[in-house]
Amino acid sequence: MAVPKRRKSRSKRDSRRANHKISANAYNVCPECGSPKEPHRICPTCGWYKDRFVLEVVEVEA
Repeated sequence: MAVPKRRKSRSKRDSRRANHKISANAYNVCPECGSPKEPHRICPTCGWYKDRFVLEVVEVEA
């Protein structure tokens, strides 16, 4: 089994971890209603996905 011969320095370890940052969610504009939505997801406002109606959206009164 492969085992490291020498211990990695803190700078090598931290340089590797520099790419583990959190990025913001990506959003696209819905072509039907114009509201922001996540890519490859049904629009939560109007229920459209890829040029077709998929989901009936019901307004909930509080």
